[in-house]
Amino acid sequence: MKITDHIKNAKGKTLFSFELLPPVKGKSIQAIYNAIDPLMEFNPPFIDVTYHREDYIYKQHETGLLEKISYRKRPGTVAICAAIINKYKVDAVPHLICGGFTKEETENALIDLQFLGIDNVLVLRGDARHADSSFIPTPGGHAYATDLLEQVMNMNNGRYLHEDHDAFKTDFCIGVAGYPEKHFEAPNLKTDFKYLKKKVDMGAEFIVTQMFFDNSKYVDFVKKCRENGINVPIIPGLKPITSSKQLISLPKVFHIDLPEDLSEAIHNCKSEAEVKEVGIEFMITQCKELVKIGAPVLHFYTMSNPEPTKRIAQAIF
Repeated sequence: MKITDHIKNAKGKTLFSFELLPPVKGKSIQAIYNAIDPLMEFNPPFIDVTYHREDYIYKQHETGLLEKISYRKRPGTVAICAAIINKYKVDAVPHLICGGFTKEETENALIDLQFLGIDNVLVLRGDARHADSSFIPTPGGHAYATDLLEQVMNMNNGRYLHEDHDAFKTDFCIGVAGYPEKHFEAPNLKTDFKYLKKKVDMGAEFIVTQMFFDNSKYVDFVKKCRENGINVPIIPGLKPITSSKQLISLPKVFHIDLPEDLSEAIHNCKSEAEVKEVGIEFMITQCKELVKIGAPVLHFYTMSNPEPTKRIAQAIF
């Protein structure tokens, strides 16, 4: 079922969903089940699975020379989505990214997803490789999320890379990312909304936001979306702070602000266990407010660690 239909069928009730990472290469599918099983009691209508681009590792030969090797640390997104649907009978939402994939590889992946009965995709540009100072497109791939979105929409209309197939049109419900605190590469909010509106005009049917810790920023983001003619469901993305290191890492990596009361409370903690408790309690309060204002879904970035999300969901649902 499409995410838009799940939201419509909920008739105003806030739903619960979450996102997880594929296990690192060498781990089994059981790692995925261990991350999902504790959260199934909250009846998620869909589960997101991230996609990861290739990175580079260096292998040293006996001669001392270093060989640069392309390496994908977390493969298996499409297969994991199939396993989720088969085992849990819920919708799986694979992420599609530009980096690390040619247009041909993307087309083949979309065909696989359609064969598997997957109805939803989240279209993203994706991150830069760790060694790159900025995003570098893959040769033969897409440079922008709008280009990737266009390819998915083309296939929904039976237009493939090399020929048309009117008898085999895909039917993906497409989601895109939104940034309540502005995408860090956008020069200003007006430009950010311009490109978000373009994605919706092209066919995006729902938005999932970057994590945030100040609900007023989500409320303002939704308000500005509506003022800009963006009327699709806007799903808040959420993640509790679970360690003191995240006071630095989250703003640095995700370009977000943390409320003063939250950062002050964490600074006053005397142990990491206390930090985790503060983070979870803050998120419970934040989620209750989001339910009260009518957020369609509470979507948690679990990082494949279900325990904090389970405690929050127990307090909300």
